[in-house]
Amino acid sequence: MTLTGAQAFQVTFVVWRESLEALLVVGILATWSLRGGPERKRKACLALAAGIASGLLLALSLAVVLVSFESFLSGDGQDILQFVMVAAAACLIVHMVMWMRRGGGQMSSELRPVARRSSELGNWLGLSILTAVAIGREGSETVVFLYGLLAGASGAGVISNLVSATLGLFAASLSYLMLRWGANALSWNLFFRVSEALLLVVGAGLLMTAVDRAIGLGLVAPLSGPIWDTSRVLDDGSGLGAFIAGLSGYRARPELLPLLLYAAYWLAIGYLLRPRRQLLLAA
Repeated sequence: MTLTGAQAFQVTFVVWRESLEALLVVGILATWSLRGGPERKRKACLALAAGIASGLLLALSLAVVLVSFESFLSGDGQDILQFVMVAAAACLIVHMVMWMRRGGGQMSSELRPVARRSSELGNWLGLSILTAVAIGREGSETVVFLYGLLAGASGAGVISNLVSATLGLFAASLSYLMLRWGANALSWNLFFRVSEALLLVVGAGLLMTAVDRAIGLGLVAPLSGPIWDTSRVLDDGSGLGAFIAGLSGYRARPELLPLLLYAAYWLAIGYLLRPRRQLLLAA
């Protein structure tokens, strides 16, 4: 199954979402640390730059480790590693969405006082470490996501993936500027809700890819033959159907195990994202 279009979209979207989060973190740290005289601003800029470089180096190191480790494996070993990374990417997407729902909104309020205190006390090493950890986290997530996406699909070459990643970086920069200076026209809550929904769709697609690989490796049984066939309506092997299949996990001829796990995924998401009920306590 060729998933070039879906893969390109996924790569662009993941790089966009993760890069935008990194830009938001750097923006918060810069806003509250670049206060004071020229000398303090210069030192704050150097600390932020060192932190960004260190964080990117950390993420790059993870990518090198993964690629190097895969090169030592052969046959089923590579397939098993790719299965593990695809499944890990799907789980990480769900975890990230849950974290953003529960604690992500407090990110700005938590970073502001740390950045301001580091600047006032001249703790440039602390500011640099904080920046490195934040950038390293976003970069490492991006590495895991991209590794899972590229291991789970075929059809796109290195140049195509680089173009997709570059588009994601450009979109992140543009989105950051729009969110920063167009706050009256754009809603942060709407932005995060839409991107969360798309992330969960991508997570579902990765889950189905992981299940397909597990079945292909003989780790699990499909439990049945194809339960239905909608390929005449929407074929998952070409055109729009292939794009939807690669993006969301749609299967035209699903077997029982993938179908059960797909349903369980969305039921679990619905449960985790359920509105919290307000308890009214009588006075």
